[in-house]
Amino acid sequence: MPTKIFSKAKILIVEEQPLAQSYMKQSLEGLGFRQLRFAEHAIAAKEQCQVEQFDLIVCSFNLSKHQDGYQLYEELKVKRYIKSSTGFIFISAETSGSLVHSVLELQPDDFLVKPYTIYELKNRIEKVLMRKYHLQRVYQLIDDDNDSKAIKHIDELLQNKSNTYSAILLRLKGNALLRLKRNEDAKAFFKSVLNIQKFTWAKVGLVEALIANNEHILAQRMLKTMLQRNETRLVALDLLGRLEVKLNQFDEAQAFFSQAVNIAPRNISRQKALSHVSLLNHDYEKNYLTQKDIANYAKHSIHDHPDVYLNAARAGIDFALTTDQSDQVNRISRQTNQYLNDLKQQFPNSNNQTQIDVLNARLHYLKDEHQKAKALIEQLDESDTQIRSVDGALDKAKAFHELGFHNKAQMLFNQIITHCERHPTVSDPVYVRYIQQQQTERRDIKMGPKELNNHAVSHFNKGQLNVALEAFTQAFRVMPKNASIALNLLQCLFDNNGQGQSFNLVLAKKCYRLLSKHTLEDEQAARFEKIKARAAKMNLQLTD
Repeated sequence: MPTKIFSKAKILIVEEQPLAQSYMKQSLEGLGFRQLRFAEHAIAAKEQCQVEQFDLIVCSFNLSKHQDGYQLYEELKVKRYIKSSTGFIFISAETSGSLVHSVLELQPDDFLVKPYTIYELKNRIEKVLMRKYHLQRVYQLIDDDNDSKAIKHIDELLQNKSNTYSAILLRLKGNALLRLKRNEDAKAFFKSVLNIQKFTWAKVGLVEALIANNEHILAQRMLKTMLQRNETRLVALDLLGRLEVKLNQFDEAQAFFSQAVNIAPRNISRQKALSHVSLLNHDYEKNYLTQKDIANYAKHSIHDHPDVYLNAARAGIDFALTTDQSDQVNRISRQTNQYLNDLKQQFPNSNNQTQIDVLNARLHYLKDEHQKAKALIEQLDESDTQIRSVDGALDKAKAFHELGFHNKAQMLFNQIITHCERHPTVSDPVYVRYIQQQQTERRDIKMGPKELNNHAVSHFNKGQLNVALEAFTQAFRVMPKNASIALNLLQCLFDNNGQGQSFNLVLAKKCYRLLSKHTLEDEQAARFEKIKARAAKMNLQLTD
């Protein structure tokens, strides 16, 4: 490696252990590096990156103060505190699958596992610095958002057939074509690369170009193949989730996102995508678990925000209102208070009292304390119509509906949707679709989910099957993942059929499909077996 590059390279070492920091300093100085800076934690690292441009950052993943290495690198990239020409090497003693997959999604230049020798460190540093030095002009153009010029410069460099960095240049060119939305050019380019060598990144790039070009069948075929390989499984699951969203296949999208989240749980953007599709699918338990994960992994990160803790509490209430598990109310109440305490600790100066009042009103409603709930809602300032948080406004609309203020709920739903239409770049289309779904359901069904189910059970027990059937059908519409409601509805369908009513086979099949996937309690399982026996006698085929 040229001595000039070697000695002039500015390197930031982010390491909180004094012994490890001392070892790194002595080793790098022995290798000829002279311009070394050190940071004991993420805050110090960010401060230095804002005032000085480094050629390389060597960062310990296992930082314990404020942010860890993952959160630090993510923030440095998003806020552009570092340029594409800055090399980044992670060092970690931990090699769990979820950690490695999460880190690799951030695409650092290298990942070095402890313990390592100084020669391993030397080789990794030299390799990264040389690449960044020789491709500096390309990275600069990319940082300047000048992808067209970057592509032109890459083509010039590729004219040298023996260029050491040909593969990296090809990848940079493909990414630039995708950013420019030159989808046909990108498709042809990635195909030509794959004809030379089966690079994983070229397969991924080709799929992205196909999806952007609406060539969905071919994209799905490639992704199903990529699912079979460990090195491409995560990206294939993520792309399949995004593709199924594009095709309005939200159940399938949820399944793919769920698998991807299990592999790499630190990707907050994907966690939010999973939350939104699970809401649209009325899977409030999955949304609750996802929002809990977001609250866990977002803490101290660039994603940390008051809504993170409020949304986890809101998701708990939504779940508790749509489940018949009696132990949920007290547990959700305790966890809600914990999230509110976390909110105060993380953001002591933020003003979220109105949103907290709405949340507490819904919590009172959950506990059947309706008067307390109404008192909290009625003391809100009605003159304040500005939507500062879509999540907060949606929670308020739900509270209005649940407490019987139906006109107010519908007016607020209209405001929220109008707000989202005016700010399309910050509104996830799936989430907007969920808001529209909520407006329609709550306009058609005046009762809240908990009251609706109780109303249906009451009429069913009284033998008023027509009223019960209508109520259970409405309940199943808003709670299609609730096995108890599905069982009651299926029972009601069969009992009502005995009174000469027409049989809704499509609805019965939906109930059967859900119940077949659930582990039922003994009493429920016995009821389900009797229903299946009745279906067999009637020659009804409930399976698809």
